[in-house]
Order: sequence, then structure tokens, then C-alpha cells
Amino acid sequence: MTTVLTSDPTRLHAPGAGPATAGRTSAALAGLRRISPLTWVAIAILAIAVLMALVPTLFTNENPNDGGHTSALLAPSAAHWFGTDQTGRDVFARVVYGASQSLLAALVAVGVGLVVGSLIGLVAGTRRGFVDDVLMRFVDVLLSIPGLLLSLTIVILLGFGTINAAIAVGVTSIAQFARLTRSEAVRINTSDFVAAAYGSGGNYWSVLARHVLPNGLNAVLALAVLQIGYAILQISTLGFLGYGTPPPTPEWGLIIAEGRNFVATAWWLTVLPGAVVMLVVLATHRIGSALRELNS
Repeated sequence: MTTVLTSDPTRLHAPGAGPATAGRTSAALAGLRRISPLTWVAIAILAIAVLMALVPTLFTNENPNDGGHTSALLAPSAAHWFGTDQTGRDVFARVVYGASQSLLAALVAVGVGLVVGSLIGLVAGTRRGFVDDVLMRFVDVLLSIPGLLLSLTIVILLGFGTINAAIAVGVTSIAQFARLTRSEAVRINTSDFVAAAYGSGGNYWSVLARHVLPNGLNAVLALAVLQIGYAILQISTLGFLGYGTPPPTPEWGLIIAEGRNFVATAWWLTVLPGAVVMLVVLATHRIGSALRELNS
């Protein structure tokens, strides 16, 4: 590759590398420096959870559904890090394999809320008038219903299962995405550059796709990360109540529910899986808050 000499003979750069590239690099480095050590810990925790979901064999060689009565209710040890349950199954293996169910369901739930809610918010914030009034009254109705009650109603109508529970939880998050996207769309739609885009011949859909949506995306994505933690809690709650993944498939809420009758004699059945859920939820909240701070 041909290099170009600058006024400083000790510095070389490739053709095309100029102030804009240097500015973007400096901004990226400044953003990385603003990330706190606690946020890096949260990123590491979430990365481990994702690896558990994608490659569970990296963490355990145990089968999450195999057990034996001779090894039932063993306390945590080097052989069984989280102990064993009432049927002799390794609890750590069940937690590791349960990550795929819980995280997949959380991502589906956030995807439903993100797509549907953002679409409602974009249309309401850019069309305004009667369309805005109708769509936001629908959002107000969703907000007036307790999230758990709404998700229980939907999952009962759809039937039990991981995906159905995820859809039910996703519906409860539509209102949050719609309100945030609408506020961002109203703010951006009244900007001078949007008026200039319309003045230069841009139509509604091109302005929406090229200007409104990209400029409001950062705040919506920060909310999406926060909603992952909320979705994990909601899906685990549905699993705990018996409305999620059917046994014996491991899922975090179901694992905690299976050990609730043994709290006094085998605390590890509920405490250790519950601690994993808590750590992952707190990690997503920390990352989401950091993204919001970086965008502010």
C-alpha cells in the first residue's frame, strides 16, 4: 500500500486517512475510556451467559436431565458446583443449559417489543394528529394493565411454551418502546435538517428511513438492552409459575420452582440459580445504563 508523507516525517498514513478518520478514532477511544470498571464486569458476566447459551459444553460435561436417587440432594462440591436436585440431576448443568431457553426467550421478547413498539412510535411521532391520538391511546391501555397480568393472559391464550411466553412478555414491552420512539421521532422530525430533507424533494418514507430512524436509534437500543433484563425476570417468573418451558427442559424459572419445596434442607436448589439470574439481570441493567450515559 502506498504511503503519503505528512508535514511530520515521523507520521505516515494511508491515502484517504484524514481528520475525519482520526476524529472518529479519538471519539471511539474517548467512549471506551468512559466505560467504568463495573460496566466491564457486567459485560463479562453477560458474555459468559451468552457462551453458556451457545456452547454449554464449555462449562459442563454433565447431562442436565440425567440423575440418580443415590446422588440426590448433594450439597455443592468440586464434583457438583451447585449441588444436585431431588432426582440427582446436576444443578449447575441445568443452569448452564437453561441459559439458552431464558436468553433466547428474552431476545424474542425484546425483539417483539422493539419492532412493534418502534413502528407505533415512529408513525405516531411523525404523522401526529388523529393517527397519533389513536395509537397513543392504545399505548395508554397497554400501560394501564399490569405487565405480569397481561403476560399471563396472553400466554394462557397462546398456550404454554418458551416462544409463547416470550411473545407474551414482548407484548408488555411494546408501550415502553412506543413512547420512547415517539418522543425521539417528535424531537427529530422538528429539526432543521428534516425540514431541509423534505424541501429538497424527500418523501415521508425516505425521510423516515434516512433521517428520523437512524438519529433516534441509539436511545431505543439502550432501552432494548435494559429490557433484556426485565424480560429475563418476566420469563423466569412465568416459568416459576408453570407457564413457561415444560419440564424436564431446563429453564431458570423452572429450576428455581423445582427447588422451592426444599429451601429448608437444600438451599442451593433455589439460592444459586437465583443468584445467576440476579447477576445476569443486573449486568444487563448496568450495560443499558452505560449506553444511555454514552448517548447523553
